Amino acid sequence: MQQEIYVYLIIFIYGIIIGSFLNVLIYRLPKKEDIVIKSSSCTKCGHKLQWYDLVPLFSYICLRGRCRYCNEKISAQYPIIEGLNGIIYIIIFLKFDFSVTTSLMCFFSSILIAISVIDYRTFEIPDILNIVLVVIAIISLFFTQDILERILGFVLVSGFMYLLLILFRALRNIDCFGGGDIKLMAAAGLFLGGRRIVLAFFIGCILGSVIHLMRMRFKHVGNVLAFGPYLCAGIFISMLFGWDMLNFYMGLLNFSL
Repeated sequence: MQQEIYVYLIIFIYGIIIGSFLNVLIYRLPKKEDIVIKSSSCTKCGHKLQWYDLVPLFSYICLRGRCRYCNEKISAQYPIIEGLNGIIYIIIFLKFDFSVTTSLMCFFSSILIAISVIDYRTFEIPDILNIVLVVIAIISLFFTQDILERILGFVLVSGFMYLLLILFRALRNIDCFGGGDIKLMAAAGLFLGGRRIVLAFFIGCILGSVIHLMRMRFKHVGNVLAFGPYLCAGIFISMLFGWDMLNFYMGLLNFSL
């Protein structure tokens, strides 16, 4: 038991390190800035940060949420993203145990986090992130026996969403999805397969409808929403619990018969 605790502690630390890089993606990709070579600096005073200012989660706690050099508040986004990514890694490994596929699920989930925040803020999903999802999905094909199911998911969801996009443009002259949303779901379809990606799509639609209607009612936001975060939530839920949910539903159908 104690050994397992150490293992999951290592997984959490690894998760928050990746989460720190996600913050770099979230901040720099919309600005078209370099994400590899450029050194990190304070977003308020511009002072170059040292390695001890960048220790995931712990630097924020030690500095009490303020920049060491100008004493301005550091956005709470940084520890939230880092901690969330670490927790998600633990959840995935607890659910699926240790395997290459589990590691790929972790990386896939990390990119979903970055996409969610960027799309929420900018209403755009960077193509590079969707490309990374496709690469992860292609790698996962080497560790699965349901390749046809995965290809079906890729074709099914991308074709269906593209058809909806054409219909809405023709009937109402509006875009119900962005191109980034379709690419996101196509990549997720290749990763999850046909049945789970359909479930993910419907979960995302339900979450988007309910949550955005509540935001319109209580926060008086407009009717235009960034759909990416809800699709990402649907993908993540379906990735973790998709087969359980589908089996439960099929069990209800058999019972009703």
